[in-house]
Amino acid sequence: MQFRTFALSAILAAATLVNGQRGCGVSLTDIQVEAQEAHFKANKVTPEFSIAATTINVQFHVVASGTTLAGGYIPDTQIQAQIDVLNSDYSDSGITFVLANTTRTINSSWFQNAGPSNSYQTAMKNALRTGDAATLNVYTVGFKSSSTSGLLGYATFPSSYSSAPKDDGVVFLFSSVPGGSTTNYNGGQTLTHEVGHWLGLYHTFQGGCSGTGDSVSDTPPEASAASGCPVGRDTCTGGGADPIHNYMDYSYDSCMTEFTAGQITRLKSQIATYRGL
Repeated sequence: MQFRTFALSAILAAATLVNGQRGCGVSLTDIQVEAQEAHFKANKVTPEFSIAATTINVQFHVVASGTTLAGGYIPDTQIQAQIDVLNSDYSDSGITFVLANTTRTINSSWFQNAGPSNSYQTAMKNALRTGDAATLNVYTVGFKSSSTSGLLGYATFPSSYSSAPKDDGVVFLFSSVPGGSTTNYNGGQTLTHEVGHWLGLYHTFQGGCSGTGDSVSDTPPEASAASGCPVGRDTCTGGGADPIHNYMDYSYDSCMTEFTAGQITRLKSQIATYRGL
């Protein structure tokens, strides 16, 4: 299926650490979401739900400043642990992530400076990205520069692929992998969250208490992102308590435990429409 070039190709979803709490670095405006949803509605493909499972090949790019762990040179054991976390967190979706290949690149400039839409990340992706729309390329970096400090990760949405295929993928903090050194965010759920965007999911708090929110009917409305693990938090009247345990909120890794059935239905349709899966 052919798609017209989508004008929102530069839209990213980013997560940052602010005062030790997960926070939003780049947010989508209501207008951007409306345009993205209109495009999805006009081109929507209903997935073949009779297929029991979908396999996504992962190209894992380790970008480091040197060969030490502190310099981002994470070992194969942590990479495999991260893949295992993805498969555990997405176990109800029918998606299986397979580590297809690992690359290791020593490039201090990319490690320190790569960030949303800047020239460092563009050069990095142009050099390293491989595969097609159905291939998940992930990059671990350090986010050490003044302009990227505090970032946990960012991702592109499926609808962006046709107009910017080399930009497609997830960039995230090397120390957020399982066993990493980022306190409260070292269980591997940063990648789970960012891959959710790559599969077409918004934050649970998108749009606040009004409008269509995250375009999923079974996630309760949420006025703002959660932090920590505030059990019983309820920021919008009606609809139930905030979905603080959802992977698409901003709770601690240890607090994140679920995707809803509606989110799974949405991501399957997103990847059938835009990723050919």
